[in-house]
Amino acid sequence: MSERGAAVRLPAPRDDVLGRCRNACLALLERNLGPRGILAATPGPQAQARSYTRVFGRDAAICVLAMAGSGVPALEQGAIASLDALAEGQAPNGQIPKFIDPEGQEADFWYLGCIDATLWWLIAADHVRRLNGLPGVQQRWAPAIARALQWLHAQEHQRFFLLQQNEASDWADIMPRSGFVLYTNALWYHVKQLYGLPQASETRYHVEHLFHPFRPDLPEYRRVRLLGHYARRGQRSPGLYLSFVNLSFAGDEGDVFGNVLAMLYGLAGDSMAQRIVKTLLAAGATDPYPARAVLQPLEPKHGLWRAYMGRHQQNHPHQYHNGGIWPFIGGFWVVALAQLGKHELARAELLKLAAANEAGGWRFSEWFHGKTLAPCGMAGQSWNAAAFLMALRVVEDGER
Repeated sequence: MSERGAAVRLPAPRDDVLGRCRNACLALLERNLGPRGILAATPGPQAQARSYTRVFGRDAAICVLAMAGSGVPALEQGAIASLDALAEGQAPNGQIPKFIDPEGQEADFWYLGCIDATLWWLIAADHVRRLNGLPGVQQRWAPAIARALQWLHAQEHQRFFLLQQNEASDWADIMPRSGFVLYTNALWYHVKQLYGLPQASETRYHVEHLFHPFRPDLPEYRRVRLLGHYARRGQRSPGLYLSFVNLSFAGDEGDVFGNVLAMLYGLAGDSMAQRIVKTLLAAGATDPYPARAVLQPLEPKHGLWRAYMGRHQQNHPHQYHNGGIWPFIGGFWVVALAQLGKHELARAELLKLAAANEAGGWRFSEWFHGKTLAPCGMAGQSWNAAAFLMALRVVEDGER
């Protein structure tokens, strides 16, 4: 449905590479739809064994951003079903689960909590309520939204106005980011904007001073000054925001997704956004596919290395969250470039993103090894398809 609820005429099939990728993405999302919403990956024995046949809070919400407004009836309905299912699994305190099983019998909230599922769900709910004209959608999740916002406010520091979290409790759930995390607070700032929440300007102010403590001006609050002192001690400005800041240590591994979201959602001013783009391109973050999770993978000898990162040999350097290439991040990167007015670069990166999804015969690989470029992880990733469709939409809009 369009924003006014009128029917949308679907574009004709296309033969160019972007058109082929678009058609493959739409087919994948429809294939991965279950009765209770969009599954993380295409069902099969391996996906079932590794729990990818679940409706994940963050995965499904990102998919909803492409499904709602697509004009494809099955995807429009699937977007609503996904948000409904996650709302039904909402905890009494308001937290949206990490995932629910397809039958709705289990809601999982991860070991140390999963803070970003609630944030992404709120972003997706707002998206659907603006773009879907079905009767009742405007108020459909009102009680769940109120509880989710209340839960997030309970995680917010009352002088920094930033969310606080445990390590390994967001999308990069075997990485040691903790305390104040850039990725999470970029989402929180966006939620504040969407829902008109208070202290949005204070949130942005403290992001600027905590995650980029190399600014010449000092923050007013003495505890922010102290954290900034620890974070920049012995370091030079990396050209990016730090990935996280805790009491006496911080993350300088170069979190690509967190920095992309900071650009996309308006945390980074124009000057900082241009620095981020320049830094990511110079580091080869999007070569040959967009985009690597981090610029400088943590080695086992690094002070931030945790034993759990080596579990199943999964998060070693240049793998998974620790430097693997994730096409879904590439979709957000393209959107951010287009938003900055870098339309030619955005289109070039979109073509690389299409090639990543096509690799292996339209395998839609979860991630690629950062060195060998071997396709890794689960095939048939729903959010790969969704992120490409989001990126294609903004690139084509910018070229009209």
